[in-house]
Amino acid sequence: MPTLSTPRVTVVVGNPKVGSRTRSAGVALATTVLRHAGAESAGAVEVVEVAELTGGLFTWGDPAVAQAKATVLGSDLLIIASPVYKASYTGLLKSFLDQFGRDELRALATVPLMVGAAPLHSLAVEEQLRPVLVEIGASCPTRGVYVLEADVGQIDEQFDAWAQIWGDALVGVMSVRPAVGAP
Repeated sequence: MPTLSTPRVTVVVGNPKVGSRTRSAGVALATTVLRHAGAESAGAVEVVEVAELTGGLFTWGDPAVAQAKATVLGSDLLIIASPVYKASYTGLLKSFLDQFGRDELRALATVPLMVGAAPLHSLAVEEQLRPVLVEIGASCPTRGVYVLEADVGQIDEQFDAWAQIWGDALVGVMSVRPAVGAP
């Protein structure tokens, strides 16, 4: 299994509510990946709450949005987390993702994660969220993660099982990104 000593991990939360279950799921997944990667500092997870940027999302050049973008671009791993909203991700998250140009993420290892109320929306993570991430240059080497709202408090087992299948592929992409000319 590849390892990274101190990867920079960012969780972007597209939930309109700050401190949501979506955030909890994103941070839990980040922690699982860090543990799987053998990271020395398994607590180094930055969180960008898009709800805190609402005032500047529609003003190009807003300093807070620019800082959030810089945080994302400086990451080794990005987790994009959204609740399912109208069978897709939130418009709030879309507004933040629109700040990135085509291929701007430059092969950044990224995991799309969605939290929903029912299993019938489980494909939204693959059919709705993944395509926009790929368009802006994310490398999504794993299956996206879908979590039922009712399971957010007990997702460690689900994430551990996911990491057993996908963790090495994700860590592999994280470890080679500097070789492909990341910023």
